[in-house]
Amino acid sequence: MNSVISNNEIAGQFPILKQPVHQDKRLVYLDSAATAQKPLAVIQSMNAFYEHTNANIHRGIHALAEAATEAYENARTKTARFIGVADARQLIFTRNTTESINLIAYTWGRKFLNKGDLVVLTEMEHHSNLVPWYMLAEEKELRIEFVRVRDDGTLDMRHYHDLLEKKPRLVSFTHMSNVLGTINPAKEMIQDAHRAGAVVVIDGAQAVPHFGVNLTDLEPDFYAFSGHKMCGPTGIGVLYGKMDLLNAMPPFMGGGDMIKKVTFEGFSTNDVPYKFEAGTPAIAEGIGMGAAVDYLESVGMDAVFAHEQELTQYAFNVLADVKGLRIIGPGADVRGGVISFTLEGIHPHDVAQILDSEGIAVRAGHHCAMPLHQRFNIPATTRASLYLYNTKADLDALRKGLDKVIEIFA
Repeated sequence: MNSVISNNEIAGQFPILKQPVHQDKRLVYLDSAATAQKPLAVIQSMNAFYEHTNANIHRGIHALAEAATEAYENARTKTARFIGVADARQLIFTRNTTESINLIAYTWGRKFLNKGDLVVLTEMEHHSNLVPWYMLAEEKELRIEFVRVRDDGTLDMRHYHDLLEKKPRLVSFTHMSNVLGTINPAKEMIQDAHRAGAVVVIDGAQAVPHFGVNLTDLEPDFYAFSGHKMCGPTGIGVLYGKMDLLNAMPPFMGGGDMIKKVTFEGFSTNDVPYKFEAGTPAIAEGIGMGAAVDYLESVGMDAVFAHEQELTQYAFNVLADVKGLRIIGPGADVRGGVISFTLEGIHPHDVAQILDSEGIAVRAGHHCAMPLHQRFNIPATTRASLYLYNTKADLDALRKGLDKVIEIFA
């Protein structure tokens, strides 16, 4: 497979990748599953807001306020288009994927889930899609069951269908695993869950940045993702919800902008999405999110995915004969650009520290997925995660760095 991305051109658009680390080492950034780097276009968009149009939004009628409001709402419209949603009002801006899922649990979950209801999750979930449901289950006496992960890192779909026969009220799962790289068959799983009568929540934090996602085609009830993993700034996330569900849900927080009217007797809520956006939002970050969407559209999500598939296959080939190395999860042809591995007899933290000394940034630990590591009977892994600015030279550097790790511990 030939990538249509020009590595040198893309990498050159990310200022941070030009700087050395540890004085003289070329930065090899392989931690994009944690957060992606930002192209100059995104940085400039946020600087331009602060330099030229900084004002609060929605309530002011002066020139700066109107310009800021227009830029912020344009970002919502761009993001809706990016994920195939016609009505931008169905997108709520939050801080991140974690807040989005908590919003669902605290509003829809508290109102519509009742004692004894079944919530179906999977063994590969990030803590952000586990802990909110644990908290709600304790409060409302819900039942939680987990779709098993097979030894190859894919979901046991037969077990999933067995759980659906129990008529869960809610099904929530990740579109792509942040540890295994597994891309789950979201459309099939959503359709099956709907036939069983369940509401479906999707954690799309690792999906939206890396391949085309069309929610009109997938038809989830809720879908959450974060700006900072898709070349955008931190502090801005997105929650998509079907309009009938959003209208039926109570507000998440109280305060300015989420109200239509306040009296001494009470209040009435604003329309969706503002009903869920109390207080001054992350305005510059929202505008940066819109710039990130523009940037990714200019590259093309098909090109991004093809590039990552090519790099992932190359990584599997380069790492194939590393002594004692075990990659967790499915084969290179059926996963995204996330490669979590163990090195026999060497702790992942030691691996990451030595790689860092060579300028190579990877992640070590449980990656906010402790139950999944428990499933594979390992305390931690080292994770190299790829994005559009990575190159085969980065993976050659990773291989060379691992050779040094093994040499030190030999």
